[in-house]
Amino acid sequence: MRAGSPRSGDDLRVAGILPLIAAQAAEADAGRSISPAVIAALKANEVMAMSAAREIGGLAASVLDIGRELEAVASACASTAWCLWNHLATFHLFCGLLGPDNADLLRTVTEGGEWVCLPAGAGTAVKGRIDGDSVVLSGVAAFGTGARYADHAGVSFVFEGERTVRFALVDLRQDGVRIDPDWLAMSLRASATDHVHYEGARTPLARVVPFPPRFREPLRDPAFPVISGRYREDWVGLCDLWLGWMAVGVADAALGEACAGIQDRRAILGVKMVERPTIHVNLGQAGALIGAARAVVRDACRETDARIAAGALPTETDYLEQMAAGTTAARLADEAMRLILRVLGGAGLREGPAFERRYRDLQAMPLHINVHPDRVAEQFGRNLLGLPTENPF
Repeated sequence: MRAGSPRSGDDLRVAGILPLIAAQAAEADAGRSISPAVIAALKANEVMAMSAAREIGGLAASVLDIGRELEAVASACASTAWCLWNHLATFHLFCGLLGPDNADLLRTVTEGGEWVCLPAGAGTAVKGRIDGDSVVLSGVAAFGTGARYADHAGVSFVFEGERTVRFALVDLRQDGVRIDPDWLAMSLRASATDHVHYEGARTPLARVVPFPPRFREPLRDPAFPVISGRYREDWVGLCDLWLGWMAVGVADAALGEACAGIQDRRAILGVKMVERPTIHVNLGQAGALIGAARAVVRDACRETDARIAAGALPTETDYLEQMAAGTTAARLADEAMRLILRVLGGAGLREGPAFERRYRDLQAMPLHINVHPDRVAEQFGRNLLGLPTENPF
């Protein structure tokens, strides 16, 4: 494979557990659940602390390095990568929202290798009631990626009788939390993108903070207190960059397997597939698309890391360019997968081989609301025309 591929470097923090992750990928897909051994190995791995600042016991890893880790995990098992991605991205958001006043809580999560998630998708409706020094939560939160494996969830809620949205970190291991394993989708089957039911769950009132609309804007204000300057970068922009890396990992793994798998295959009438010019054309185009996708997110990550290192405040254009890079990478990876399918032909549609799983998994990536091309392109276009953006996140 090309230099820079996750399989050509041993410097990744997840390098030692990639074989374990890959070995359970097919079973995780079939059983719709990641192996407990993989979850335990990830929680014990430094990768969990990569998006945490040094001020709270983290590694303060570069945006680029986090992307490379996720690319590698996605090449082994996309469902596992999806859950890890959700943890790393949402923890970035939680650190920005909770701020210095809750640094001790965030340090506990970081040093304990604890997993976080953010069930807050369409259909979420959670209310809070003050009871002494606690908030009692009731309601349901949707699209809780990784919740089944997580220790904490970020919760957006309103107090009864109010409309102002609040945020808190809730321990999922307590009574009063029920996770419904209802993610019965064709893609990312083991991602546990489930509904979380709060039935009297409690969280300290002192830990509740505002969850302002367009929260990326307050975080850019120099007067807004943050644990580290890295948390002034919007989590959605970083989320999209890292999603692009995962799409690259899935497509690149599929390309490598296709190249290896056709060496001894013969087409109709016994012609060697490896000698057919159309095979060369389609694989060459797929490789070029994957290389371009990797370059797009790599360059955007480097720009982000340079801004963080310089202590520069991000702008709305910076945020939109991050999202556009992730969206573009996912699209290019999707186009590459279609070319690989063309090479594999009808055999590529058979259930069981890794390609069929990888193809299904990649279909979910461009559809995530954060990176959805319709949402991102519209706002990027408005910005290019000098119009204000309208998206809340």
